[in-house]
Order: sequence, then C-alpha cells, then structure tokens
Amino acid sequence: MGSIKEEKLRFCIDRGGTFTDVYAEIPGRLDCQVMKLLSVDPANYDDAPIEGIRRILEEYTGEMIPRSSKIPTNKIDWIRMGTTVATNALLERKGERIALCVTRGFRDLLQIGNQARPHIFDLTVTKPSNLYEEVIEVDERIELVLDKEEQGSDSSIEGISGELIRITKPLDEEALRPSLKALLDKGISCLAVVLMHSYTYPQHEILVEQLALSLGFKHVSLSSALSPMVRAVPRGLTASVDAYLTPVIKEYLSGFISRFDEGLGKVNVLFMQSDGGLAPESRFSGHKAVLSGPAGGVVGYSQTLFGLETTKPLIGFDMGGTSTDVSRYAGSYEQVLETQIAGAIIQAPQLDINTVAAGGGSKLKFQFGAFRVGPESVGAHPGPVCYRKGGELAVTDANLILGTVIPDYFPSIFGPNEDQPLDVKTTRDEFDKLAKRINSYRKGQDPSAKDMTVEEIALGFVNVANETMCRPIRQLTEMKGHETRNHALACFGGAGPQHACAIARSLGMNEVLIHRFCGILSAYGMGLADVIEESQEPYSAVYGHESVLEASRRESILMEQVKQKLKDQGFSDENVTTETYLNLRYEGTDTAIMVKKSKTEDGLESDYAVEFVKMFQKEYGFKLQNRNILINDVRVRGIGVTNILNPRELEPVSGTPQVEGRYKVYFGNGWHETPLFKLENLGYGNVLPGPAIIMNGNSTVIVEPECKAIITKYGNIKIEIYSVSTTAKINEKVANVVQLSIFNHRFMGIAEQMGRTLQRTSISTNIKERLDFSCALFGPDGGLVANAPHVPVHLGAMSSTVRWQLKFWGDNLNEGDVLVTNHPSAGGSHLPDITVITPVFNNRNLVFFVASRGHHAEIGGITPGSMPPFSRFIWEEGAAIKAFKLVEKGIFQEEGIVKLLQFPCSDDESDHKIPGTRRLPDNLSDLRAQVAANQRGISLIKELIEQYGLETVQAYMTHVQSNAEEAVREMLKSVSARVAGSSADFGEKDSVTIEEEDYMDDGSVIHLKLTINTEKGEALFDFNGTSPEVYGNWNAPEAVTAAAIIYCLRCLVDVDIPLNQGCLAPVKIYIPKGSFLSPSDKAAVVGGNVLTSQRITDVVFTAFQACACSQGCMNNLTFGDNSFGYYETIGGGSGAGPTWDGTSGVQCHMTNTRMTDPEIFEQRYPVFLHKFGLRENTGGDGLHKGGDGLVREIEFRRPVTVSVLSERRVHAPRGLKGGKDGAHGVNYLITKDKRQVYLGGKNTIEVQAGEILQILTPGGGGWGSPL
Repeated sequence: MGSIKEEKLRFCIDRGGTFTDVYAEIPGRLDCQVMKLLSVDPANYDDAPIEGIRRILEEYTGEMIPRSSKIPTNKIDWIRMGTTVATNALLERKGERIALCVTRGFRDLLQIGNQARPHIFDLTVTKPSNLYEEVIEVDERIELVLDKEEQGSDSSIEGISGELIRITKPLDEEALRPSLKALLDKGISCLAVVLMHSYTYPQHEILVEQLALSLGFKHVSLSSALSPMVRAVPRGLTASVDAYLTPVIKEYLSGFISRFDEGLGKVNVLFMQSDGGLAPESRFSGHKAVLSGPAGGVVGYSQTLFGLETTKPLIGFDMGGTSTDVSRYAGSYEQVLETQIAGAIIQAPQLDINTVAAGGGSKLKFQFGAFRVGPESVGAHPGPVCYRKGGELAVTDANLILGTVIPDYFPSIFGPNEDQPLDVKTTRDEFDKLAKRINSYRKGQDPSAKDMTVEEIALGFVNVANETMCRPIRQLTEMKGHETRNHALACFGGAGPQHACAIARSLGMNEVLIHRFCGILSAYGMGLADVIEESQEPYSAVYGHESVLEASRRESILMEQVKQKLKDQGFSDENVTTETYLNLRYEGTDTAIMVKKSKTEDGLESDYAVEFVKMFQKEYGFKLQNRNILINDVRVRGIGVTNILNPRELEPVSGTPQVEGRYKVYFGNGWHETPLFKLENLGYGNVLPGPAIIMNGNSTVIVEPECKAIITKYGNIKIEIYSVSTTAKINEKVANVVQLSIFNHRFMGIAEQMGRTLQRTSISTNIKERLDFSCALFGPDGGLVANAPHVPVHLGAMSSTVRWQLKFWGDNLNEGDVLVTNHPSAGGSHLPDITVITPVFNNRNLVFFVASRGHHAEIGGITPGSMPPFSRFIWEEGAAIKAFKLVEKGIFQEEGIVKLLQFPCSDDESDHKIPGTRRLPDNLSDLRAQVAANQRGISLIKELIEQYGLETVQAYMTHVQSNAEEAVREMLKSVSARVAGSSADFGEKDSVTIEEEDYMDDGSVIHLKLTINTEKGEALFDFNGTSPEVYGNWNAPEAVTAAAIIYCLRCLVDVDIPLNQGCLAPVKIYIPKGSFLSPSDKAAVVGGNVLTSQRITDVVFTAFQACACSQGCMNNLTFGDNSFGYYETIGGGSGAGPTWDGTSGVQCHMTNTRMTDPEIFEQRYPVFLHKFGLRENTGGDGLHKGGDGLVREIEFRRPVTVSVLSERRVHAPRGLKGGKDGAHGVNYLITKDKRQVYLGGKNTIEVQAGEILQILTPGGGGWGSPL
C-alpha cells in the first residue's frame, strides 16, 4: 500500500444526492481532471460514478468504451468513493425489508426510544417511522448480578465486560424456529437482533444468527457485534439501521463492481465511512455509511488547510442546496459515538458533523412582521423560482437578485428543453410582489417608514439565513469551551463561498479559507483518507491499578486484531499505526468520554484518568471531587496510512491579475461594480482587494468590501476580514423586519447556550441526562424575552418568579448577586424545581435578568425523591425558599444555602421535623451549574450590547415581544372562526365564548370559560367555577396555569415564534383565589406541576377544539432508600386531532423528559425490568385513533420505598367530536405470594425483594366518530 504507479489513473468520487463529483489524477499531467455529473440521469447512463470513470478513461486512452461494455481496469491504480446511497435510503425509507428480534417483553422498545417527542410544539407528535416491519420476541433473559451475596453463587458467570451475569432463561431455539420461518414466508430475509445485556453476553444473539442463517436469511445484524456498548435502545437502533441499509449498499456495490472487467481484483477499491476512514467493499456496512460523503469533506479541508494554510483551529462550513454541515478540526478528528440521522440513532464512531436545515434551497417567508428562512426547502424540484419550474422563493433567488449568483457562469440547463439560463426576470417579479406585502405591512406599523427595495429585502433574507447558520457554529464551538472567534472558517460546498465573508464577520472571525477544489472537496478528501479498522469491547470496572492492567491486556488483544485486518488488506507494519482509548465516566453520571492514550513530553505514557479529568474539566467547566472514575469500554483504532494525494506547491507570480469581466453586486451599502477573476488564471501571491468575485469551477467566491483575498502557495484562497465589528444603530420607531429576525435568533441562541452550559456543568441525572431544566432571559421589568424550549411546564412560568424577586429585593440588587428561590407563592412551580436568577448590569444600571430552573432529584421532605404522594402541606415536600442570595457580591453563600436545604421548615403543630435533602453535594453542584449557565448568558448578552449598543438591544427586546404578540393575536382571530360552532356561544358580535371543564381523579373540577375577541385577537381565560384548594398535593400555583396556556398558544400558532411575554400580551387569565389553581402558600403543590398542569392543557385544547385529550398525566415514579434515589416520568398516548392519529408511548404536552435505558436502569439500580412496551388498544377509537399508553413492569431486588404520583386513574382522557375516550391508567403491586393489589393513583409503599410494580399508563382520546 502507498506505492505510486505513475502510469495509471486514480479516481476519487463523491456520489451525492444531486451531483456526483469525480476527481482524477492523470499520469503525465501536473493538473488533475474534475468532472461533475447528475447522480441520477437514467436517459444517459445507469450509474454516475461508472460514467465518470468511463468518460475520463476514454479521453485518456483515446479508445471508445461503449456504455454497455465492462470498464477496462488495466489503466486504473485505485478508486476511492463516498456515497449517499445509504443516507438516501434512510431518508426516503427505501431500505431492505427487515424484522426485529428482541427479548420478550421489549417488542416496542425501539419504537418508544427515550419516549421524548422530537418537536415539543407539534400536536401531531410526528416521529420517524420504524425501519422494521415485523417484531419477534425471543424467550431468553440475562440478569446482572449486583449484590455481593449473589456473586459467589454457582449460577453466575462473568460477561465480556467483567460484570457477573446470570442466565435466568436460556434461549429457546425451537420456540424461535417457527417464528423465523414465518418471516421468510412473508418475504422478509433480513434480521436485526438486540437482546438485553448482549453487550456483555453476546452468546444468545450469536445463536439467533446461526439459526437464522441456517434457515435461509441472507443478512443478520447483531447489536452486540456492531456496537458492543451498554444501552439497549441505541444498540438496537444501530442494528436496525445496519440490517436496513447493508443489503442496499451491498447490492449497489455489487452492481458497481460488476461493471469492471476481471482485472478489478488488482485495483485498490475503497469506500469512505462515517468516521473519516476508508474500508474495502467487504467491510463497508450500512451503519458506518450514512455520513460517507460529508466525512470526505471534513478529511479534505482538515488535511489540506490545517497546519499548511493556518495554525488556527478550523470550522468546516459545507453549504449545500437543502442543508449545511458544520464541523470542527484542531489537529485531530472530533468524533462522536452516537448521532441521530433521519430519526435513527446510530451508535458507532463517526465524525462530529452537525447539520442545520438551511441551504441554497431554503424557503423565504414573511410572517407576522418578520423574515423567516427555512427550515422547509424548495428541493431540487421544483427548486427556486429562478430554475423555471414554478418554484418558490429561496436563498438562491436572493443571491441572484444581489448579483452573487452570476447567470453567465451558471449552466444553462433550465426550461422545457433544458437549455435556458437562470430566470432573473421572474425572480425579480416574485420579489416585487413580496416587497409590496412587506412595505404595506411596514406602512401599517409606521406611516413614515421608507419603502424597502427589492435588493434590501433580498439582502435581509440572506442576512437572516446567515444568522440561522451561525447558531449551530456557535453551539459546536462554545458548548465545548472554545471561543468561536479564535477559529478560521474553512468554507466549501456549492453555495458556501458566497456566504463565507458574512458568516465569518458575524462570528467575529478574521480569516476564511476556501480550498481550490471547494466544489468537489468531499471527493478530493477521499484521496487523503486512511484505511481504518476498529475493534471495541465493553469492560466495566472502577479505574485503578488492577483494572488498568486488565484494560491493557484487552487493548493488546484488540490491537493484534486490527493489525491483522490491515495486514490482510496489504498494509506492511511500517504503514500501520494504532490508537488506544478507554471510555471513562464519573460514577453516578452518564457522561462518558472516550480518552485516547497519549504520551507526556518526556515520552512516558500518560495516565488515562489524568487525561479524563482534564478533558472533563475543559468540556464541562468543573471536576468531581472524591468520585470514582469508571471504565466502560476498551477501544483500539488501527490506521493503514496511504499517503496518496499530496498538495502541490505553486510558483510565485507577479503582475496584475487578469480581470475576466465586471458585474454589479449589491452589498450592504449599495451596488458595487465588481471585478470577476477565474481561479485558474490566478497564481500564488495574487492579492485581490474586495469587492471581488472569484470563479472557482462551479463555485462563486464573494470577497466583500473591507476584505482581501490572497492566493496561497497551494492555490487556495485565503480571505482576510478587516471589519469584524458590525455595530448597528437602528433609529426607526418600529422594528426593522430583518433585524427583528436576527435578534429573534440571537436572543433564542443565548437561552439555548445557557441550557447547554447547564447540561454540561450539572452532575445530576435529572438535569444532565433527562434534561429536566429550562433557561431564559428577561427584561429589566422581569418580562420574558426568550425561553429555550426545554420543558414545557417551565415556559413563561419563570417570569412571575423574576418579577416576585424584583419586587422583593427592590434596590437591594447589586452586580455579583445571584438569587435562588423555589417557593410556589414566589412564582415557583413545585419545590424540586429550583430557580437561580442573576441580574445583568451595564454601567451599574439593571438591563436584563437571566434565569435557569432545574429539577433537583432530592430537596428533602417526607419521602426520598421529594415527590411525596400524600403530602398535605408545603413543608412536607422539602426545602422551601422564597428569597435568598445564593451569591452576594460575588461570594457563594454556601453556609446559608446548606442550612436552607438541610433544615426545611417544620410543622409547628406536630413539631415533627421534616428531613432535609438527602443529596446535598448534588444540590450544591447543580446550583453552581445553574450559576455558571446564568454567567454564560450574561457574557453573551454583553457581547450583543457591545456589538449593537444597549439602546438597540433593549429596543429589540421589546420588538420581539411585540412580534410574538402579533402572532398570537392572528392565531386567536383564525381559531375563533374555527371554534364558532355548536360548542361556542356568541356574546357580543365581536366575541365567541366556549366553556369546558374536566375532573381530577378526586372529583375536583377545572372549569374554563374562554372568551375570544374575534376582532382584536384577544382572549380571556376565566377559571371561575374551579374547585377550592384541595387537602392533597395537586394544588397548582398560578405560574403553572400561565405555563400551560403559553404552551397551548405556541402549539396553536404553529410557527417558530420566540417564546416570550408577548405570547401572553393578548391574553388575560383570571384564577379565583383559594381555588386549587391559586392555593395558599401553605398548600402542598408537588403534584400540581406534574399532574394538574396536564389537565389544564387538556381543558384548553378541548376548548379550542384543537385535539382530543392526551394521557393527562406524567406518571411519576420514585423509589429509593437512604443510599440512593431514582425518579422517572412515564409516557402514554397522545390525543388524536382532525387530521392525525395520536402517537403511542410518548411524553405528552407539559413534559418531555427522557427515559433511562433499560440496561442502564438494571445496571445502576436494584431492579429487574420484566416489560416495557405499548399498552395495546388503549387509545380511544375514532375517525382518528388516540395513541396507546405504556406498560412498565419493575421487579425490585431489595426492599425500597416506592412512591407513585399519577392521575387519569378514574377519569379517562376524553375523545373529541365523537371520538371515544382513551383507557384510564392503572397501578398494581404484585406481591411475593402473587396477589395483584390495586394501588390507586397516588401511594407510597414499602416493597420487598421480589415484588413487582405494574404501571399501565393512559391512552389518548380519539377524534371524530368511528367509521
């Protein structure tokens, strides 16, 4: 390997979704040959890569090669290819027909996933379809041996990971055989297998594979072989993806290889994998192929620009037609072990490539007074308006108007005969129509507003698109502790170089690098990649001397395996290198880091644990003291070094570059006569001051004013950005419609980055893994400006918290103060949700607030987990804090907060002391994480103020609220017409009134009288008639009702508006004091947040006739003892709507927290999960059926205290418009003597080892009378 045969051709090919790029090195020629073909062109050829090779060979040899004949291989040295065949099959759901084979009791495991819904405001709860058609459950079960007294038993054996296991039920092959035969009879011959704990005991999966293959199955994907890591859901999804895609890929590759003559065996043919490495056809499988093309681009820019053109770390920016890929490189490939693509989770090493739905084809819209770009795309067909196919306006059209897309240099392939250029006239006509709408709107807001020109509007849309793409770049860098501005932007892809200067300037960067092959960089990258072989196995142990020795022994075995695989492919020892890794995490957390073995400056091997602590601290901002480090996995990566393509240095040139022509281009300050250059006519050392256009093949590079392009010695383009600062002063009375969209992005981006900081720096499972938190920023009056959509029950609710604190502290707020509160009467929801608030000062003036709210798993109270089912008073639920300065003038008040958390108020009458928090270290760590998240928000706000000025930022704080208000008003006007039917009463001529009510299980009623003013778009939510405060804990503070209403309104708007105070501006909420929606400050409220909030939501949606009732409950389960605590919420069925069926087994409405993976659940806690699946036929029947609930059966392996807090056990979720009710939920305890005991909806019980808890969650209501 690595030897060069000068007389033969080398091909690098990227078969993309739209185009196939071919890069070929021709013997005897210094320059290469580049070709771009349509990936699908059945009228002219069957396969684009074959066609590209055929044409280039014909040209080189001068001999005709008919399309029907085989390609001669005697002139080919090697072929390297990346392909989107797998990605497209996954996106379009055109893979192989497959079945899933899973442990009995878990047939629905992959469908449920982590039970979170993909988009929290989507009432249809649209989830990606399953890849498998059929499921067969296998009679087998493995149990982890946890207790020391069990470990000495004869029945336990050691798994691969070092964990002890017991085979509680051996695999029943004979029972499985007829099920497999039945699949073959249905025409299904591919199988994905995931059995519980197969990561450590794969033998049962292997037996299934052997049986299936002996029966005639053509492909079997084992989860234990593909991804030998703990966590059944991602492992099973990976196996499904592999089974679904591998046959498709094998069929394509077989067809590709069959097109060559018999000499292909002597040609080195390799395919790009998602991890940036190459693999031969025999080892190229589905789950490693989905990022094949984008991975080539990352390899391309990283290996040609980093170190050669710049010493700065690089941000890869690959902008295509429908999406943009963002990545980072700082000397080594950044990889992730798990990613989600087209709704499928894949657990395998792959490059960390983030995709954002913004590209040249992103739709342009003007909605509710703001510019919006994407996420919808016009696609390749019909495409943008300028493609002459009747499409809609897109980013490409805006660039055409601005002159940054030049028809003279764009292929004339449009029109009925595919021979016409881009259509400039129709594009301008469509922008003229849009301009009339926009200017009419602006005149309505401010009669003195000056009309925007078509060019200003087009530039506005491009600026909004740029900001959309900047958000993921900021997240990619800053969430890992890197400053974005310290990077250089490596730009490639068809559309990227047009936007490069603007993107870099917006991010504060001063350097852009554009490769000379930027239009085909993914193809070029294939020639720079190495061949990769990986081997990994689980190893579960506490990090220490003995475990490191065992890990080293395992590393040696794996190392020999990967070396042998590379030797089998022709690599010699000197061309093989290896990298070894341990996957480490802190005990009690789920955040593992793959740590690479490295050497210290003096050549000694570094300690994995030392490196882990460094990496953890860099990424998460802290380290955990006195906490064991655990080993999860051992991994070895073998690299077959190829050294095939090398960058060619150019000779310096002198003289003035040749101008090919001059074109008008519109920049921010007007039209500029702009010279156009061709890259092939430029040389090393040429300097082109902006504005300038550089045509690089099919890519247009725009060098903006105040920028300078330099041609480097490798023929690449380096652009220096001079005017990094973009201070904007806006003096108009009303919002600039472009800036409004940009500030919407910036404010929301701040809240999102606060959330990522909190997730990174927290240590509790609730916040870090279940994502039970929210972050927001507020104006100086406490009004909500932006709330990142994390947990719906927190939406809008924190505003009342901030306002209460502002009123309480008054002028006694100083820079460096941080406030903490959780009391319901101070704007809180329930006590576990602790809110940390930081005032933001500018020149000693209070200008903003930032706040973060997180669910702490333990804050004291009468039961472990602080979710007591039988609390009657607030003090029984744990520490209750109305107002306290957690940080005062920069000093963390640890003594004070410890006292508040450890000594809650007691019941004066009984003098019964209430236990304080049982997890004080976790509380303090998470509170510090909340402070850090707020500090991140403050830094970003100050950056915004520095960029735009305080006056402008505060003006747009108001404008974004007005924008949200307008969206809600328009929604209320349109909804009022829909609901003005039999269920509504017309009061005055301009209003419509609807009354709805629903019951809690104890009979207490929530009564709503909804009055909508149809002319003004205003609504009154009047809860008069609601039951009084209850002697229980499902009282809900007023903030919970506000959160439920703002969530419902946002769902009904169905447009991506910012979540802020403006949403509630057209709304008045009346809640009678003393009702259980406005209880006294002594009332217990822990259930109000998690139960009553769901019922309020159901009542509001029923009033609006939006959808049937969903499960109406969060099914809260806590269990533990003095040594541990566990908390989860369990999904159920969502309600059906006028055009959709409900979704089964999903978190509904006011929560969206994740479920712990079954294997992690059994590994960490003394439990055995018998069943987790759908509760079939529990969704209400109807024209559209409600979603089914869930069944969860948990056996406890030692005595623990179990608390269940649930609703909809008496009153079922109601159907709508004639749809039937969903089934109500049920909770049972199966005792050791097999009695089934009904627990009711709320209970605390002391369970014994061997007893089983059954939770059956409600289904959703149906919509419409059944046919």
